[in-house]
Amino acid sequence: MLQLIAGAVNDRSARGIAAAVSRLVHTGELPAGARLPTVRSVARELGISPTTVSEAWRSLATAGAIQTRGRSGTFVLTPGRPRQKLRYARVTAGPAALPHDFSTGVPDHDLLPDLGSALRRIGDTRFTTSYLEEPVLPRLESVLRERWPFPPHQLTVVDGALDAIDRLTSAVVRFGDHVLVENPAFPPVLDLLESVGAVAVPVAMDADGLLPASLRTALDVGPTALYLQPRAHNPTGVSMTPARAEQLAAVLAAHPLGGGVMVVEDDHAGDIATATPVSIGAWLPEQTAHVRSFSKSHGPDLRLAAVGGPSALIAAVADRRLLGPGWSSRILQAVLLDLLTDSAVVKQITAARREYAARRDALLTALAARDVRATAADGINMWVSVRDQQVAMLSLAAHGIGVAPGAPFEVEPLDGDHIRVTVGLIRDGFDDLADILASAAGARHQTSGRRTRSLRRGTR
Repeated sequence: MLQLIAGAVNDRSARGIAAAVSRLVHTGELPAGARLPTVRSVARELGISPTTVSEAWRSLATAGAIQTRGRSGTFVLTPGRPRQKLRYARVTAGPAALPHDFSTGVPDHDLLPDLGSALRRIGDTRFTTSYLEEPVLPRLESVLRERWPFPPHQLTVVDGALDAIDRLTSAVVRFGDHVLVENPAFPPVLDLLESVGAVAVPVAMDADGLLPASLRTALDVGPTALYLQPRAHNPTGVSMTPARAEQLAAVLAAHPLGGGVMVVEDDHAGDIATATPVSIGAWLPEQTAHVRSFSKSHGPDLRLAAVGGPSALIAAVADRRLLGPGWSSRILQAVLLDLLTDSAVVKQITAARREYAARRDALLTALAARDVRATAADGINMWVSVRDQQVAMLSLAAHGIGVAPGAPFEVEPLDGDHIRVTVGLIRDGFDDLADILASAAGARHQTSGRRTRSLRRGTR
């Protein structure tokens, strides 16, 4: 086995060793349950420091490829991770059984446009006569380009924002690569990066987006990519300002390693975001891939998102899809085109955007009056500071309220515990809910009123 590993290693850095062993695991040459040689023996065979091998082993263990069992040695694990260990599973576990589930991060169904009406309007649905047609309806591509925050060299449509992120990750990220992410970040993205053996490196945020100084420091690790949410950041609701986007682009352009970083932007909130579209691609179009989702604004069942950016990258994504689904349904693309251009639907989406903003403002105002710290500048989510996450969630569950725990969103621990509340699902009863949240959060001062007051029936 020692000779097998040594023969597979071309790059004797920690990243190169980890990548070589990972390939052997995936091909089955290192079968599940096999005991790996000791760190010292591998280091001696390769003529390198044991510290380098130890770093490679740590990367493999983080990715779930191997496991160290003390004095018993280090063993190859069975591929795949139990679902309960995924961050995303920890966010969604449990609250669905509660009467008021604000853990989901999904839009209010009643604020979505009627897809049936759009289907009736488009009439003849024979949009595809050949497998060789372009993956995007030409008229839809024109509309999307008009809405893009920078002129993309190429654009395609895939099956939702996470599908886009997954496909971009496959094209950009390799085992052992460092990827910069917001802290806090969207748990499925962290799960995805861990599944491909990438190392997530946290970048701090403030009310305007990623902090330039934190990005500058993080670039020193030599990352492959930077993942961020430009608007309605999940979970905090922060939207990046144009000034901040320009500053981040300047940091990337000035740093010796910044030119090799692909920026992947997940604009998941789309048309329900209050902030205007913004992108680092306005300054660095050659190294920015921008994803625009329509699930939260126009309907989760559309399962459509557009991704645009450098031709080589977007072409790689589109070409790889030809070996799988080929393209996203052109019937659904026609529905989306209708929804984006129908004046009545445009007014409905505008009304939904204002309604979400009103709900955010109402709960933020009520919580501020009770000395509860929370952020929800945009989108449908609210990030609430609590003294103890588990205590807060148990307290809220006693009132029939489900929220998402903050820990799965953290790349590294923040300054205190948090919970995420999907404020977009809350229609009324803001003062009653604020009382309950304040009690659960452990706020120092409470307004008058019963802490155990139940929510009104109208609250979702």
